[in-house]
Amino acid sequence: MRRILARVTAEEDESAIDITPMLDIVFIMLIFFIVTATFVKEAGIDVNRPDAATAVKQETANILIAIDANNEIWIDRRRVDFRSVRPNVERLHAENPQGSVVIQADKDSTTETLIKVIDASRSAGVFNVAIAAQEP
Repeated sequence: MRRILARVTAEEDESAIDITPMLDIVFIMLIFFIVTATFVKEAGIDVNRPDAATAVKQETANILIAIDANNEIWIDRRRVDFRSVRPNVERLHAENPQGSVVIQADKDSTTETLIKVIDASRSAGVFNVAIAAQEP
């Protein structure tokens, strides 16, 4: 009787499927897709941008700043005070030194707020500053 039980357990061990190579491939594919994925950055709010006949799409915009109609400043989906624009731009610029700043100002926002944000961006060391406009 013992011989029969030993033979049955030995056959069951031999018929097991090894899934280790499949798991290795799945993890390699997962790492590949995470590394090659592009992440869309948004300023955090929708603004009504003014129309411009000479608007040109900018590809390397990494720091998006939005100014809404109430002159509130938004960076990374957070409302920030004017005094914290410079430290936020410095931090984001340190993460990607080749990036530029794009300011999405609402039609109803004041020029004063726009100029303050531009000055804060330039004082943070980013001189490539653009203002977003709607293509007609």
